[in-house]
Amino acid sequence: MAEALSVLFLRLEGALQSWGDDSRWSVRRTRGEPSKSGVIGMLAAASGWGLDADGDQEVARLGRELRMGVRVDRPGTLLRDYHTVVGGVLSAEGKIKINAATREPETVVSERYYMSDAAFLVALAGPPGTLARLTEALRRPVWPPYLGRRSCPPSAPLWPILPGHLSAGSYPDLATALASAPPLDARAGTAAPASWRVVVELPRGEMRPRNEGIVFPRHDVPLSFSRRQFGVRYVEEFHLNPGGAL
Repeated sequence: MAEALSVLFLRLEGALQSWGDDSRWSVRRTRGEPSKSGVIGMLAAASGWGLDADGDQEVARLGRELRMGVRVDRPGTLLRDYHTVVGGVLSAEGKIKINAATREPETVVSERYYMSDAAFLVALAGPPGTLARLTEALRRPVWPPYLGRRSCPPSAPLWPILPGHLSAGSYPDLATALASAPPLDARAGTAAPASWRVVVELPRGEMRPRNEGIVFPRHDVPLSFSRRQFGVRYVEEFHLNPGGAL
């Protein structure tokens, strides 16, 4: 029988969230659920780790030790923020870019994508001692947490996820852990959802589905935030009914 997993839950809910892992230049996209690098970055900020060698070492350790599952309680609405930046845009040489035709400072078009009014339940599985330290950091964060970008503060407490529900525990697997918590939108007289979209990280080296879902690679395991280096993990996406049935 497999050993039970120690799990820490996080509630990620806000007016805006953005979890990109493939953004390039002036187009900043977001995935439909939190990225592992974004969640670990939030934990690193709460712990007070900086962009130095010590901080990179801690971040890389969390990337190895933690496995992450995400339950999409409310997918939100995709929001496209289109704007322009006029003047003062620097080139790679550190000089202001000048338009060759007009000889005026270059205008840069920027597109940034967010999820509006989304809510996610995150389950982090890892060593009990590590989860205990992270829990304490979330209770008393050194730097404020944010949901993917600094302009996206949470609108609900990250921990505990819900009053009256355990904020941590032991479970046979991440899918069971995610199914154990009540809906984040639970209100008197509100029916439970028919199913949740769930994205669960597979154990390292494993690429076969466990829950009849589809397996995808994700290039979002932080190796170094200071050097912007990331590794690959594999996740399984499937739908989970309240109570744990697929």
